[in-house]
Amino acid sequence: MGRVALFFYVYMAISDQIEQLIELPIESLGYELVGVEYIKNGQHTVLRIYIDSENGISIEDCERVSHQVSGILEVEDPISTAYSLEVSSPGFDRPLFKARDFERFVGSEAKISMKLPIQGRRNFKGILQGFDDGEILILVDGEEYALPLTKLAKARLVA
Repeated sequence: MGRVALFFYVYMAISDQIEQLIELPIESLGYELVGVEYIKNGQHTVLRIYIDSENGISIEDCERVSHQVSGILEVEDPISTAYSLEVSSPGFDRPLFKARDFERFVGSEAKISMKLPIQGRRNFKGILQGFDDGEILILVDGEEYALPLTKLAKARLVA
């Protein structure tokens, strides 16, 4: 496994671990955990948590969740290096993380990047067709692609 791929899997493992730690506490506050990104850029590391609710997200909502999550992460200590915690709404160009996201936004335009090429390409921009048997279905220029969720690098709705 290449060095870049190894780092990617380490970051994905950290994101998954953090998601397991914080999902229920965030839901108990009345919010949906949309997803977690753990991003290392040189010396700077960011843990970004996206939340949503039926009424939208305010700055106060982000502060409330940030306070709760900070306490959990301080006790559990899943990240051994310094990092910045950001809590945010998903915004108009909402990131897509889970199967439920791809089902929920069927018919919406999305940009998807894969870890490795699928049929010779890594980037796809088209209309979401759904999710089936572990694969994201997207229609790009009249051709439907089935992209394995396990190979997803990044996905966002197009605003």
